[in-house]
Amino acid sequence: MATTTTLDSVLTGLAQDRATGSLRIGRAGTIFLTRGRVSYAECTGTPGVEELLTASGRISAGAVRKARQAATGESDPPSGGDRLVDAGVLTKGELEFCVLGATLDASYFLLGPTLATSGARPGPKPRFKDGERHWLGTHWFFDVPGLFQECRRRKARLDRAWPSSELDTQPVIPVRRIPGRHVVLSALQWEVLLGADTTATPAELARRLGRPAYSTLLAVRELGAAGLLATGADPADQAAPTQPALPKRAERSGPRAELRPGPGSDPAQPYLPQVSADPTDVKLLIRLRDALEALQ
Repeated sequence: MATTTTLDSVLTGLAQDRATGSLRIGRAGTIFLTRGRVSYAECTGTPGVEELLTASGRISAGAVRKARQAATGESDPPSGGDRLVDAGVLTKGELEFCVLGATLDASYFLLGPTLATSGARPGPKPRFKDGERHWLGTHWFFDVPGLFQECRRRKARLDRAWPSSELDTQPVIPVRRIPGRHVVLSALQWEVLLGADTTATPAELARRLGRPAYSTLLAVRELGAAGLLATGADPADQAAPTQPALPKRAERSGPRAELRPGPGSDPAQPYLPQVSADPTDVKLLIRLRDALEALQ
């Protein structure tokens, strides 16, 4: 295996060696491999399978704790995931789907810094422990090159939604007034806005909601791009936007036209300008009305 210690090179070398064990990345998390393929990943900044299942109410924390203790307390026990399936609290498909989502979620935040083209800080030295397995067992496989490709795709999607990381670690603060007459939200965006208490970051909201951290972060960036979250150096100023001022009337240097009675009219009667029924004038008035209502 290569002697370089960058995470991508170590992981690629373990894949080539068809290694089985755990690759610990400092305090950030751990990647588990089975015969050179990633079988699970956990990150301190993302919810794991057990957190996703218990937060959503799918299974109880006691059932997860019991399965974990049983899987780690015997010399060669069935995996904790198999125990949950055998107990009937989960189906095999549900378990595989949760492992898939949690692994992709954790992998993005563990491998994401290695994908940066510039300005990335060197991370902790990865340490591999041969033969160690996750208590859930092996229920899905990911090829290492495919996993890196998926992380790049996710990063590109985040950048398309909002090309800045300023919202990624700041508290989520909804604005008090929407920048328009109506908005359309996805289910997760609605949950994020309801759960935001001006103190929780996107990662903390993900744990509270029992949602993947990447999906929550994507929803936050989309809300920021739509003008529904406070952004910038001083979010408090944007949380309570002031009423926009009306444009000032332009000064005229020449003489002003005066409304005078037309020839043949009675000077004693008040003069009113003529009203046109031209559809163009009507549409202009409607647009002006809508603009004034939007300012209220």
